[in-house]
Amino acid sequence: MISRREAAQRLDIPLQMATRHGLPTRMTEQELERIDTDPPPWLRQSRENRTGRTPVWVELVCSVCGYHEAVRPKKWWPEYRYLSCDHHGADELPAPEPGLARTEVDGLGSRFIAIVDAPA
Repeated sequence: MISRREAAQRLDIPLQMATRHGLPTRMTEQELERIDTDPPPWLRQSRENRTGRTPVWVELVCSVCGYHEAVRPKKWWPEYRYLSCDHHGADELPAPEPGLARTEVDGLGSRFIAIVDAPA
């Protein structure tokens, strides 16, 4: 059985859309495969309207421990060099290259810090 959230990720739709259109909280692989191969009108329209510019889901992965989660991307996220779980220390990542200054941006996903290296 897979969750509604996982089904939304695999169908590449927002969780809110999955809920609104009645996807159950749990479904089998076969049920998901049926929806994916013979999409209902709302899913077909959603796929046709996608421009491809912004992904619906992204996979965030910690550069230190490899913890990962799929989340909806936000427009305010910076271009980052590394991602780190909020409990890791800065000394667990490679130092910035000479001439670059490092800043940290909190709040990506449930626990990530974006490490941004930019010209000093």
